[in-house]
Amino acid sequence: MRRALVLAAVTLVGAWLGLVVVGAVHAPVGPVDTRMSLHPSFSGGTDVNVPPLGALELDTHHAPVRLDVDVRRLDPVRAGAIVNHPERLEGLDEEVAGDVRGNAVNLAVRSSAAVVAGATAVGLVVYRRPRRAMAAGALALALLTASGVTAWATWNPKSVLEPRYSGLLSSAPSVVGNARSIATNFDVYRQELARLVTNVTKLYDTTSSLPAYTPDPTTLRVLHVSDIHLNPTAWNLIRSIVADYKVDVIIDTGDTMDHGTAAENKFTEAVPDLGAPYVWVRGNHDSMSTQEAMATRKGAHVVDNGDVVSVAGLRIAGIGDPQFTPDRSVRAEGDPAERGAGRRLADAIRTRDGRVDVAITHNPVAAEETDGVVPLALAGHTHQRDTTVLRRGTRLFVQGTTGGGGLRAVESDEPQKVQTSVLYMDRDTHRLQAWDDITLGGLGLAKAEITRHLPKENEKAAMPRSEGQP
Repeated sequence: MRRALVLAAVTLVGAWLGLVVVGAVHAPVGPVDTRMSLHPSFSGGTDVNVPPLGALELDTHHAPVRLDVDVRRLDPVRAGAIVNHPERLEGLDEEVAGDVRGNAVNLAVRSSAAVVAGATAVGLVVYRRPRRAMAAGALALALLTASGVTAWATWNPKSVLEPRYSGLLSSAPSVVGNARSIATNFDVYRQELARLVTNVTKLYDTTSSLPAYTPDPTTLRVLHVSDIHLNPTAWNLIRSIVADYKVDVIIDTGDTMDHGTAAENKFTEAVPDLGAPYVWVRGNHDSMSTQEAMATRKGAHVVDNGDVVSVAGLRIAGIGDPQFTPDRSVRAEGDPAERGAGRRLADAIRTRDGRVDVAITHNPVAAEETDGVVPLALAGHTHQRDTTVLRRGTRLFVQGTTGGGGLRAVESDEPQKVQTSVLYMDRDTHRLQAWDDITLGGLGLAKAEITRHLPKENEKAAMPRSEGQP
């Protein structure tokens, strides 16, 4: 019994290592390039991962092996052919089915070789006897074959009609319709799919070609984001910019959520992994529950009621938006409420010991009340980027939407642009030296642009840095 258990353990560990190390195949499926691999599983099924949009799970089979399909990139040539000739969608299902069948054969062969090699190698290490090692390899092949037969016997072709979505794809049924409605309304679906293929193709093209810039290492670099609105692709963009620009601090001027519900608070779990301290102020779509959740995240600094935090040497004060608009039971008071909040923030800053470098609010109406109290004020809310010098000398930055409207961006012909900015400040005086406005053309335009700006008399020297190819 002990020998059998040891042999089983050697076989399973070796087979798993073989699948992980050499068991995957890289292959085209329709307009996308994929990585397909098998993994041990208690429930079986198929997982299709489409970074950064999310994933979907299919109950394709019940066997101790799971099929993972990772979409690596959309091929612009193959996708463009579908977009330019939507009639090709009528044969796309057959093309994809043929690709999957061919790749499945290749995957089966490669996986068989991988489990045999892995189990045999581990068997040699453990037993140091070729016959025992070969027995482990043979057992691994037998187990994989049995799993394949079980998967074939339990194969459920209707599983594609009932996928489980996660990530940004969780809203996909509301945009296109569920798979059962697609089956009965294929003409409408064909048109919608062509538009989605266009937009998602361009999203991949844009995010993969985001221009990089190496700033002066003596400057303090601040990344200003706003109005993410539950779009998880914003976290990927922020991580990329933080790494490429060596950002010292991220300042988020609110509306991280859409409805401010407790269920949305899980969205803040990405904050500790962004690569820089995160200073956050509440927006009109963020509830007090949102604020409490954000305050628990490692690396997050929540400012409200004139609180001042010192991060990366910057002293930052802020006040949360006084109006929570998703709650229709509370009457919105408009700009007067915002001006009142801004005055409270300005009064709090005046009473603080020492200089405050940056004031942050969500609504620019509130931020305007800090004119003359701080050299720099940041806001969002309007989804339109704007930079002005106020009457008493405070420069007000209003950021666009770093979330680009979430999956709703694919519903219109001209989706909102994805916008964020990197501010360069003197590390000693904290004076603004320059800033880069980063603009991605949303899902509808394959374009990425960085524009350099210099303050005051040098503002006319602003010039485009780079542009993605459509």
